[in-house]
Amino acid sequence: MSNRRTSTKGFVSRSTTICLIMTLVALLCIGQLASIQLLHGRSTAQAATASRTLPVTISAQRGKILDTNGSVLAQSVERYTIVADPQAAQSFKPTACTPDTKDYCQQVDGKPIDTIGAAAVARILAPTLGMDPMELGAKLSVPGRYAVLKKDVDPEVKRAIDKLGLGGIIYGELSNERLYSNGTMIGALLGGVDAQGKGVAGIEQMENAALTGKNGYKVYQQGNGGEEIPGTLAESKDAVNGSDVALTVDSDVDWYVKKVLAEGKQKYQADWALAVVQDVRTGQIVALDDTDQIEAGGDDAKLNVAKVVNQTFEPGSIGKVVSMAGMLQSGGSQLTDRFTVPDQINKNGQVFHDAENHAADHWTLAGILQQSSNVGMVMASGNYSNEQRYDFMTKFGFGQNSGMGLPGESSGTLASPQLWDGRTKDTVLFGQGYTVNALQLTNAVATIANKGVRQQQSIIKSVTDANGHVSTPSEPQPTRVVDEQVASQMSDAMESAAAQYQAFSGVDGYRIAAKSGTAEVVGADGRLSSIVSDWSGIIPADNPRFVVTVVMKNPHGSFGGLTSGPVFKQIGEFLMQKYEVPTSAPRKNAIPVTW
Repeated sequence: MSNRRTSTKGFVSRSTTICLIMTLVALLCIGQLASIQLLHGRSTAQAATASRTLPVTISAQRGKILDTNGSVLAQSVERYTIVADPQAAQSFKPTACTPDTKDYCQQVDGKPIDTIGAAAVARILAPTLGMDPMELGAKLSVPGRYAVLKKDVDPEVKRAIDKLGLGGIIYGELSNERLYSNGTMIGALLGGVDAQGKGVAGIEQMENAALTGKNGYKVYQQGNGGEEIPGTLAESKDAVNGSDVALTVDSDVDWYVKKVLAEGKQKYQADWALAVVQDVRTGQIVALDDTDQIEAGGDDAKLNVAKVVNQTFEPGSIGKVVSMAGMLQSGGSQLTDRFTVPDQINKNGQVFHDAENHAADHWTLAGILQQSSNVGMVMASGNYSNEQRYDFMTKFGFGQNSGMGLPGESSGTLASPQLWDGRTKDTVLFGQGYTVNALQLTNAVATIANKGVRQQQSIIKSVTDANGHVSTPSEPQPTRVVDEQVASQMSDAMESAAAQYQAFSGVDGYRIAAKSGTAEVVGADGRLSSIVSDWSGIIPADNPRFVVTVVMKNPHGSFGGLTSGPVFKQIGEFLMQKYEVPTSAPRKNAIPVTW
């Protein structure tokens, strides 16, 4: 009996103690609740609101790059980066589909999902993303709260993901993808952008400031899936898209130029070929391309400069046009001056040869250009000093870049006359001893076509900002290099030179003023074992509209008039048809080439 009383007292004592403890815990909970709701309720609510109120960047779209007719060459399109919360994925349990849950349940191919966690999320998501479920499962099984699953996803795919009922686990971050419309056409010239959308090569780099927009932002409360809770927008600033940049390039012409260059390279088994088409009246570049097959926006486009911009070479006999124009402008020569020209000459111990053996011929200065005589140029240069030779080469644009700001453009090489040796001072007369790029050579010939006035070349036509305001780049004033009469006489002499190759390089119905060139250049063996053959022509000669320059490396056939000239012919025919240029008037009173 005594033991029973003792046991009962112990039980009551323990029960009382437990009740007191539970009462104390309850009072503490009530106190804490009261403190939270009454004393700290406002700050707690504010903290909860702040935790889900986040600034979200509104990405600005990069501007488009267009051709002169408004055709899109490069543009940014809406894309999404699909991101996961691995921690949430690993605790995921799929919701079975019933009439009550049909709007947010999960199943695959109409069948229930027999697994949970990351594996279940991967099975649900894989078909929509077009990925392997095992690969997705691995990405979802890592520690942490952030994992990129796939980049550059179309908006349609992102919307389909939103319907899978995986809010809070899978979401999309808005981004842009840069798309290029014409593959390898001016691929390296367009360049590309990096992962952050910044231009890193070509036009994309050159015009990056204009093309880049300014991001905006929105501050609002977000749900578990990152979605905006209606009515919670606190602050916002609209994004300003980048400006659209229109080029002077006509994509139809450039496409054709690239096509015939590829055909010419194959036909003449050349190492490479390139071409430039320039509008004589404006200095605008209508087309410029080469035979490199570089995709715009790709790694090669980001790492390489367009060959048509970067490649330099000795101009060969096309350089005689600049030298002869300088002789006429200096007043010491006339195109009717008479010379008896052998096929070689020794001047101060230096022997100069013509390309072909011939008897001593009676040529005028115009005839020396027509016959492309190196010997004749040396003979005619007695009153043309080294300083004048250098001065006119620089006035025509040699030894300096084009002024268009193209990334990677080479200026070529032109040493000062003080550095010329006993041979170079005469080889520069016929296009050897210095180097140029195709843009420089084209503009030199265009200066003759433009009545002796050198235009600033341009490739940017206009810039249109997000508000539609159009601006055009400011260009330096044109500069006169030679008198109009000198330019007219040189054009006449170039017509006679072009007539030598009429069967190969002529354009039916149109007069051509052109000059061919062939120069030895350093080959892979480090010796003068390679050939560059070029042709630069004005079409039509009587009413100049375009200058077309074509350059080939190591073509079979060597002479520029027989290799690059026929490619010029194809481009010239296309230009005359596309722009509906009237045919030429008959040529009259040509300057004599013999005596």
